[in-house]
Amino acid sequence: MTNPLKNLQKFEIRAGMRVADLGAGSGAYAMEAARMVVPGGRVIAVEVLPDLITRIKNDAAHARISNIDVIHGNIEKLGGTKIAEGSIDRVIASNILFQVEDKDAFIREAARIMKRGGELLLIDWSGPHGGMGPHHAHVILAPDAEAMFLKHGFEFLRKIDAGAHHYGMILKRK
Repeated sequence: MTNPLKNLQKFEIRAGMRVADLGAGSGAYAMEAARMVVPGGRVIAVEVLPDLITRIKNDAAHARISNIDVIHGNIEKLGGTKIAEGSIDRVIASNILFQVEDKDAFIREAARIMKRGGELLLIDWSGPHGGMGPHHAHVILAPDAEAMFLKHGFEFLRKIDAGAHHYGMILKRK
């Protein structure tokens, strides 16, 4: 499996940064990122499922992490995250690209909220892996994912090792 802390350490998140976790799921990445941006930084975890929103809030409270804002938002609609334009230093998109229906809208929304020169960490499944992960028809291969982001004005910076069943890459908003 993929390890949020190890992946985020390769993403160079620093104190004071504003980070958005789009499609935050269980909040594993948001929680680790929140620890990395202190002092002075904030993490915005955007999720659509109410149960997961509640889980992230409860886990953050239990861990005494107070610099996470958990919001209900639509990551596939321009403005749907409710995050101010050009306000985010780093965007996390982990195990979400294969799930979104409107991939272009998702990428446009990620770009909209990012500062110029901001970076995006993309982690996704590299295949179905014997029933673990998405159906093969939903897997977005790394070269295809990279091409989608390049089409929307991102620049490829580097690949990261994201675990046995995932690929990872860091892209920059031009």
